[in-house]
Amino acid sequence: MKRIIAAALIVLLLTAGCHQARIPAAPDETPPGKRISIVCTIFPTYDWVREILGDRADAFDLTLLLNSRIDLHSYQPSVDDMVKIAACDLLLYVGGESDDWVEDALRQSANPDMTVLNLLDLLGDSAKIEEIVEGMQDGGDHDGHDHHDDDGHHDDDGHEADYDEHVWLSLKNAAFFCEVIAGALAALDSGNAGIYRSNLTAYQRKLADLDKDYQAAVNAAPVKILLFGDRFPFRYLVDDYGIEYYAAFSGCSAETEASFDAIVFLAKKADELNLNAVMVTESSDQSIARTIAGSTKGTRQILVLDSMQSADSANGRYLSIMESNLNVLKEALI
Repeated sequence: MKRIIAAALIVLLLTAGCHQARIPAAPDETPPGKRISIVCTIFPTYDWVREILGDRADAFDLTLLLNSRIDLHSYQPSVDDMVKIAACDLLLYVGGESDDWVEDALRQSANPDMTVLNLLDLLGDSAKIEEIVEGMQDGGDHDGHDHHDDDGHHDDDGHEADYDEHVWLSLKNAAFFCEVIAGALAALDSGNAGIYRSNLTAYQRKLADLDKDYQAAVNAAPVKILLFGDRFPFRYLVDDYGIEYYAAFSGCSAETEASFDAIVFLAKKADELNLNAVMVTESSDQSIARTIAGSTKGTRQILVLDSMQSADSANGRYLSIMESNLNVLKEALI
């Protein structure tokens, strides 16, 4: 049966001390000449794997499925994509509603020993429920109240709540996921496990340094509130550093047109809080943000935070994008 790395196995992965992942060596070595196949559905996991493989990357068949600036929420897999997943040795995917099609591919898998990393499952109780904050429009429901109860599973109407899929936008999550990835790679290629652990340690140090830079910037900022004229996929990021937010839509909302009430609320909030900017994601056409900014009493710039939902593997790396986001954040929180 497939080896699904979940909570019990993670405990084994993390027993080797700070920043070291240790798991038992794979029972069978990879046959000579056979390249290990790895499939990542999103750019951040693809880049983390590249970082941990380091100079060994060319010895693997590493595939990124969403590699043409296709948004995670609108991606439709091709037959070739499904075949690649079914035959791979290691699969990394988010595990939310946007990629529930992965389950169909797994049912057709030709590899009984496939290792599967589902990011939301790995987070377990640390995974966040999508929330509706004051002024947010979601599915036509615009009452400004939270629609999930304290157990984090159902909204006020008894419907099953949706998890926020954008787990990669937390540097703390990234460090944890990389730990698990390094353990999986060490199991698949035990002869080079030391290389992967060394690369992991170096990369986690960079993640930790950037995490400290984020916290220092927020601590020094006179304002700790963001306002988005767009979807809001950054909850994992803002929760890490104690930033409040307002937005037109939740992160996975299918809405594209903001109501008059939503526009008025966000414009008034920008005036009330004297915010410097109206924020958008990299995929926004900025029309809602421009309308909000134009409805305020002052002059407000539009700033872009990159959510990496449609990142191109040929341009940039996870760390460089998060560094650029930090610079944007500093400009917004003044």
